[in-house]
Parts: sequence; C-alpha cells; structure tokens
Amino acid sequence: MLDGGIDLLDIIKIAVDITLVWYVLYKLIMLIRGTKAIQLLKGIVVVFAVRLLSIIFDLPTIQYFTAEAISWGFIVIVILFQPELRRALEQLGRGNIFARSSKSEEEMLEEIIESIVESCKYMAKRRIGALITIERETGVGDYAETGIAINGKLTHQLLTNIFTPNTPLHDGAVIIKRDEITAAACYLPLSESPFISKELGTRHRAAMGISEVTDALTIVVSEETGHISCTKNGELHRNLDIDAFRLFLSENLSMKLASSDSRAWNWRGKKNG
Repeated sequence: MLDGGIDLLDIIKIAVDITLVWYVLYKLIMLIRGTKAIQLLKGIVVVFAVRLLSIIFDLPTIQYFTAEAISWGFIVIVILFQPELRRALEQLGRGNIFARSSKSEEEMLEEIIESIVESCKYMAKRRIGALITIERETGVGDYAETGIAINGKLTHQLLTNIFTPNTPLHDGAVIIKRDEITAAACYLPLSESPFISKELGTRHRAAMGISEVTDALTIVVSEETGHISCTKNGELHRNLDIDAFRLFLSENLSMKLASSDSRAWNWRGKKNG
C-alpha cells in the first residue's frame, strides 16, 4: 500500500488499461490511414476543437451548432462509412489488425519495386501500353471504385497479364496500394494543362491528371514507342531507361511499418536531387 491509500496493483491496472486503449486506437488509425475515413477523422477533431473554443469564449451560437453536429454526426458517420466499418470489423475478426509482418520494410519495398520494374521492362520491350498508379499519402479509393476490383498480391506476372492486349482489363489504369493490386481498368482524370506536348496520348494526359490532384506516382508505358515515363506532383519524367526508372521508384517510394507488429503502411515521397 502506497501513501494516500493507492495500491500498487491499482496503479498497474490503470497503466495496463490506458496502454490497451491507446494501442487499439493506434491500430484503428493505422487501419484507416490513406482512406477517406482519415479525412473524416480530421474533420471530427476540428469540430470538437471549435466546440471547446466556443465554450471557453462563451459563444452560444457556435455552441448550439457544434452540439447539433456532434449529436447527429455519429449517425451520419455510420451511414456514410458503412463499407469501411464493415471491412474494419472483418479484419478484426480475422485478426489482421494485430498480424505480425514476416518481412522487413526494406524487403517489402524491394519486392514491390522489382515487380513493377520487371513488368514494365517486359511490356516496354514488346510495346504493350500500360498505365499504373501507385497510392502514397493521398487515398485514391474514389478512382479505384471506377474500375474492377482485384485485391491481389502484387507480382510482375499478374501486373503484366492485366495489360495483355485484347483482354477485358487491359484498358484503363491499374491502382496499386501497399503490396496489392487494388483495381484494374480504372478511369483517371485527364489533365487540362495546355503545356502537355501534343504528341502525348491519353495515357500520359491521365497520368498527369492524377498527379495534379493527388500525390500518387503514375507510370506510363507507351504503346507506340515502348518508352517508360513517370509522373508525380504534376511533373512528367519522360523516356526513363530501366536503371533510371528503378532509381526513380526507390527515391520516391518509402514504406514504413508503424511497428514491427503492424501491417500499416506509410508511403512518402522524396524530392529528386
């Protein structure tokens, strides 16, 4: 028994209780990171912050509106994000949230880059047109929903097979998230920039378009020339050889596991040079 009547066992229970709650919250945040739900979470934080400030400075009108928003907000959240909530509960039931990663982040990154490079090299040699978007911080789920769901492990064989001419999925873009091919035959927004060369086709204009509205990396394999180009942040890097292409991916993609126990991914872009 410590001074003040607090038992050591009670302190341990409180510490364990707080640790478990924070751990579960952390896992849930990692689960929704990069999706539309994370933007909603930011909005909720803003509403609560405004509510707190309205109470501190005694602003009755703002207090009323924020109270109404909080009262009805949770019902709206359940309705709008029913698919995300269902998916989270399914992963919780399968134990995926707490699954351990069997590979280091460096090994994962190397495998993903090599799969993409090998596939693009094969397609460039045979002049097979391709459009590949790699999600980073900004979620591209809205564009994935315009295509056909794949949700398959990323391999160069699967990626190449999708773009094989005269197959149902070869038109449109493939979207890659983490180490999975999320969807194929997706529609990307076309850039309206007047500075894009007239000799570039729809694939390049779509690659520029998605790079202007998200931080995704997009790869284009030209059907006419077999050249490989990449876009990021509204910039077009044309006619990359295989070594330059591999270096571009290595410099602009990084994945960090939130912990050695987590399957949560974080893609971050780095500036060239």
